[in-house]
Amino acid sequence: MTNSRLHNLVPINAVAAEDGTGTGSNGSVSSSSSPPADTSNEEDTESLVGYRLPPKELIDIVDAPPLPALSFSPQRDKILFLKRRSLPTLSELARPEEKLAGIRIDGKSNTRSRMSFYAGIGIHQLLDDGTLGPETEVQGLPDGAKLNFVTWSNDGKHLSFSVRLDEEDNTSSKLTVWVADIETGYTRPLFQSPDIHLNAVFDNFVWVDNSTLLVSTIPLTRGDPPKRPLVPPGPKIQSNEQKNVVQVRTFQDLLKDEYDEDLFEYYATSQLVLASLDGSVNPIGPPAIYTSMDPSPDEKYLLITTLHRPYSYIVPCGRFPKKVDVWTTDGKFVRELCNLPLAEDIPIAFSSVRKGMRSINWRADKPSTLYWVETQDGGDAKVEVSPRDIIYTQPAEPLEGEQPRVLHKLDLRYGGVSWGDDSLALVSESWYKTRRIKTWVMSPELEDVNPRILFDRSSEDVYSDPGSPMLRRTPAGTYVIAKFKKENDEGTYILLNGSGATSSGNIPFLDLFDINTGTKERIWESDKEKYYETVVALMSDENEGELDINQLKILTSKESKTENTQYYMQSWPDKKTSQLTNFPHPYPQLASLQKEMIRYERKDGVQLTATLYLPPGYDPSRDGPLPCLVWSYPGEFKSKDAAGQVRGSPNEFAGIGPTSALLWLARRFAILSGPTIPIIGEGDEEANDRYVEQLVGSAEAAVEEVIRRGVAHPNKIAVGGHSYGAFMAANLLAHAPHLFSCGVARSGAYNRTLTPFGFQNEDRTLWEATSTYVEMSPFISANKIKKPILLIHGEEDNNSGTLTMQSDRFFNALKGHGALCRLVILPYESHGYAARESIMHVLWETDRWLQKYCVSNTSDANAELDACKDNTSKAITDSDSKAVGATGGGVLEMTDLEHGRFHSLQRWVTPQLTTVDRV
Repeated sequence: MTNSRLHNLVPINAVAAEDGTGTGSNGSVSSSSSPPADTSNEEDTESLVGYRLPPKELIDIVDAPPLPALSFSPQRDKILFLKRRSLPTLSELARPEEKLAGIRIDGKSNTRSRMSFYAGIGIHQLLDDGTLGPETEVQGLPDGAKLNFVTWSNDGKHLSFSVRLDEEDNTSSKLTVWVADIETGYTRPLFQSPDIHLNAVFDNFVWVDNSTLLVSTIPLTRGDPPKRPLVPPGPKIQSNEQKNVVQVRTFQDLLKDEYDEDLFEYYATSQLVLASLDGSVNPIGPPAIYTSMDPSPDEKYLLITTLHRPYSYIVPCGRFPKKVDVWTTDGKFVRELCNLPLAEDIPIAFSSVRKGMRSINWRADKPSTLYWVETQDGGDAKVEVSPRDIIYTQPAEPLEGEQPRVLHKLDLRYGGVSWGDDSLALVSESWYKTRRIKTWVMSPELEDVNPRILFDRSSEDVYSDPGSPMLRRTPAGTYVIAKFKKENDEGTYILLNGSGATSSGNIPFLDLFDINTGTKERIWESDKEKYYETVVALMSDENEGELDINQLKILTSKESKTENTQYYMQSWPDKKTSQLTNFPHPYPQLASLQKEMIRYERKDGVQLTATLYLPPGYDPSRDGPLPCLVWSYPGEFKSKDAAGQVRGSPNEFAGIGPTSALLWLARRFAILSGPTIPIIGEGDEEANDRYVEQLVGSAEAAVEEVIRRGVAHPNKIAVGGHSYGAFMAANLLAHAPHLFSCGVARSGAYNRTLTPFGFQNEDRTLWEATSTYVEMSPFISANKIKKPILLIHGEEDNNSGTLTMQSDRFFNALKGHGALCRLVILPYESHGYAARESIMHVLWETDRWLQKYCVSNTSDANAELDACKDNTSKAITDSDSKAVGATGGGVLEMTDLEHGRFHSLQRWVTPQLTTVDRV
């Protein structure tokens, strides 16, 4: 879930993340913290120690109580309010963690480290009139209980969740599994024995039926963790005497030696047990590294995935050897589906995949039928072959000699299946290089009906996006395409839920779509004038078979520029609307902020957009231009038309996170949020070959627009960004110093030469595109940066490519050329910042920087602009090739990459966000 409007809804199978959003406990900064800095009287900040507090205007917004997350019961008759806390303290982040095989483990609790949690659960009945009944609090929990992995039973009568209690020395205790009765709110431990604990390093527990859970537990026979030998058994050796071609991106937290292998195995190994609500406990299977356990829809079989040796020191555990088996639900082995070898050699080209069976799942529309995909190109996207992928299907227990059935052959890369029934399934395929995405409609059990293309379009073309099918929940707890019927009409209809991108902004819609004829009827559309509304979930899916369109019931969200998101129930045929929630405004002091989606043009004709925020009560004619903060993140496109399309809505509520640039509205800044920075490579051209040129062109257009509007003072404009946005900010200070007074770069990477096998959306190697790697690296252009730059980085950054070393060495390069710069390393923080002390200090540092080098800037920006514009083209193409071998670091932000690149490709196979059984 990425849109701010849905920040209170819990996605399917979501696990606690380490991004720090909505986690932590309220409280003041630790006693070592200093009071807020008075930036009006400049002090020697280099001599300061301890954490600092920003101005009160920022503290009050960040410390506002978080709103609860919501989760609906399978029967849509109850809603959970999952209660969250504010930011965690630094002491929570300071707990020891093991960095093994690409993951981080809290050894004390035997789970992923730095997990957020819920502090309580409230249960509300959804009444017939569409309103909520009084809250029933889940009771009986220990004081200070931290809840995770909240999961509905299929019949909606029970909840299961994990409970963690912190020990007195502030270390994590091991997790236990609890079960709550929905009607009474009473909760109790699932296991009577206090010695049975949850292993949550990988998959943890799942309902097999309404009274039984399959739980991944810490083996009772496990002893103490292995100890690192005082004397190593020998040197660390890696060899490629077979001359294999193995290219891997810059992964972090990998295994380093045999001791790490043993430690990974120690924490990751589980014993599966079947636990019933009546108290019976039955171990099944041997101890192993179980990474997933998925019951079949008919509750007869289990799909079990395990990892095994040999491990790797150059790729994370997701590429370790993997075995997939079918068991019965009482733990009896049925058959092995595959045993995949170590996958160190997956090509770095986008759309490349692992060899062998992949995407192995149960069909949602069948009791116990498997499907999977097998590549025909060896997983290498550069190999030309037809077909490229084949989808197979087969029963869990096939008859003797029964071979897998070919369901469909694809010439692009498989993207997912949405199952409906014997006569309907939708299959997507895509190809990143061309941004092409195709959707097939097929009848999986009707051999005389050939698949046909339903949609064939560019994944970048948001204006042509037809929407994704609404899914309904089956009695088995799976999600299938909802089919609808109209009175006196024999057509086969589905509902397409779309974002409705237009040149004036998104206008979400719901279309009744005839799957056979392609005709569509718009039955719902968002308000266009003041509000932004979305369809969140189908709520009338209790009946099997085709659903009556006149009995349609949907959950929608509604917000405006100044009104935060609330949720509504809408019922057909009269479209009666009932408001479910009435959340208070999270920051009333900014309730009357001004927001406008603006459009302007780059010099090469590309249409650009941005969201301009202005402080409450600001009048440009009366108050004059303001200091301005430009905060953005570049994106790659294959066409100018796609790059110029408008994304987002001018009516969306302004969500403000703990480190959001919008916080500076409270400090009377104008904020230009998300100005589009399209890096375009049309045809055979690669986008990054003209990265600097297009980056500067986009920034110039944005700055000129806010100055033209009279809202930004020309010599008081700062630029900033996080991750790839930090890379952008550093490049702009190097190549467009005439535009900005200063910059803020958080958790970035500044030297591409140390990630030689690709970064972000670049899949060429350093040796294939040497000049591109060099010219894109602000580290190489450190001698050109003359404007003040603030670098901030988490000391424990685990994001691929954005090593903490990146900021450290970039700072040294800047300092070596006399640049005005400052480096802040945040202890215990990762790629995103979580602890209250850290976040408050980041805000203090940023606010101090902006006040001193933006608000108080007295340089003549107009003279600078004239002097620098003449040299812009030279600055764009200049690079110091002799510095290629200099130390530094490159970046592959896989989190950012996957979020941006795969979001549109997965939309056909992702259930709506509130069809939630697990949170």
